[in-house]
Amino acid sequence: MNVLIALLVSMQASLTPAQEDQARALMQEIRCVVCAGQSIADSDAALAEDMRGFVIERVAAGETSREVRAALAARYGDEVLLRPPFGWHTLGLWLFPLFLLAGGGMMLVRASRKQPSPS
Repeated sequence: MNVLIALLVSMQASLTPAQEDQARALMQEIRCVVCAGQSIADSDAALAEDMRGFVIERVAAGETSREVRAALAARYGDEVLLRPPFGWHTLGLWLFPLFLLAGGGMMLVRASRKQPSPS
């Protein structure tokens, strides 16, 4: 464990300030796959540490944020991304809240029309 932490610190020391910002932002966007909705930046799980190391390694190698996200998505699936990409296979994720709001609005309108007016 201490070896891993030392490795991560030494790898992070080789990052430029811009790369550190990029890695930090990426870690906020990546879901820990063994935690309940936490980003890898917020998780203490061993797998999250490995994923943080992966992000730092890729950023230090000069990869763009898009390339790092794509590599993690290829490895763990799109559910590793806290903001999933918009596509046909994720259309339901993006449209469900809209349908929920529309349905709730229609129920409120119908309920307000059925109430008798006080006389």
